[in-house]
Amino acid sequence: MDNKNTIEERVSKLEIRVSELASLLNKNAINITEKLPNTKKLSVTEFLSTKMPHSDVQKTLAIAYYLEKYEHLNSFNVDDIKSHFRLARQPLPQNVNDKININIKKGYIMDAEEKKDSKKAWIVTNSGLEIVESGFKNKE
Repeated sequence: MDNKNTIEERVSKLEIRVSELASLLNKNAINITEKLPNTKKLSVTEFLSTKMPHSDVQKTLAIAYYLEKYEHLNSFNVDDIKSHFRLARQPLPQNVNDKININIKKGYIMDAEEKKDSKKAWIVTNSGLEIVESGFKNKE
């Protein structure tokens, strides 16, 4: 009888430990899947439709953001912006450099340390990131 109680106690304790481990594994699995990157690539057209920029200045900033965040570019130049306007099937602004300079004046874009493809290059500032992520609702 003594042996039976010992086995029952051991099985009971083991069931509790297995249950706790299963709970821990489920919790960790949820955390891991939340951190997994999206396997499908977001197109620049889709991205612009989610952020809804209204002006060429905002579209230029949104495309710059897209280049850094989704294309993983360390910096971008005017050719990158122009090509992504075309990819997004958006009308190309008359003077893309002017749209970049307006964003620089607003503090949303700044000069990169190095040139890209022998051309002047820029990066998006933290303020620029915030304004795009807000859907152009803050400060605009």
